Amino acid sequence: MMSANTLVCGLIANPIGHSLSPLLHNTLAERMGVDLAYLPFPVREAERLGEAVHGAYALGIRGLNVTVPYKMAVLPFLCGLDRAAEQIGAVNTLLRTDQGYLGCNTDLPGMERLLKREGISLRGEPVLLLGAGGAARAIAVMAALHGASELTVLNRSAERAEQFVSELQSRFPGTCFTAAGLDGWRELSRQDYIAFQCSSVGMYPYTEKSLIPETDFYHKLRCGVDLIYTPSETEFMRRLSAAGREALGGLDMLLYQGVLSFELWTGRSVPEALCAELRACLQRELSRRERE
Repeated sequence: MMSANTLVCGLIANPIGHSLSPLLHNTLAERMGVDLAYLPFPVREAERLGEAVHGAYALGIRGLNVTVPYKMAVLPFLCGLDRAAEQIGAVNTLLRTDQGYLGCNTDLPGMERLLKREGISLRGEPVLLLGAGGAARAIAVMAALHGASELTVLNRSAERAEQFVSELQSRFPGTCFTAAGLDGWRELSRQDYIAFQCSSVGMYPYTEKSLIPETDFYHKLRCGVDLIYTPSETEFMRRLSAAGREALGGLDMLLYQGVLSFELWTGRSVPEALCAELRACLQRELSRRERE
């Protein structure tokens, strides 16, 4: 039961009804014995985002997650950024300080934690990104920081992919960047790319779609991660598995970025064993939704 001492946290997004974050954080608080309540806060009018952030601060809300479409739009309303958020230019977590909300990014360390768990190293490896939006930017920065030998960005708009790459090249001269439209996969010269599907293509309800449907493309990959978590197995993942490649879904990244946000807000460390329990809980909820 909530009281005057309850830490209140929440999610700012639009739309928001599909989010698993309330289930994740409220279950986590219960398991960890933390007096915390996590609530969804839909912000349906983008021009009122600043009011929402300042209002949350005035009400004493401890922290917020921020997702589509506000990860970059929220930046002017913050008192500062942590290192990951500065590198990426986007935030997904707000932490209350005496000066205002500090913008943090747990997407990057969340993916790092997932890759470490799976024994996947990016150092000296070729990395391929599908998409050139905010999620792709976090993965690109992570790959460059971890010493990827090359980073190829394929996007429906080749011009957008080139702009995306030009923004990163000067900051990471040790990484070889390439940009192209989706047909650029035919020019890929290697068979061992570590791929990240960063677009919304394949998300529920359009579950039969993938950015690149051609089977030959998937034989150029060593493994792949789809950042989408609804459905739990995307068309991208199915095609990877059919090619005999390892396929990871977005549920794990959701889990780890959420756990890291919780740790920031509470100062408590979440053990890996509990992360496994939480993943099973989230998977059950996803399966229930997919049956409906």
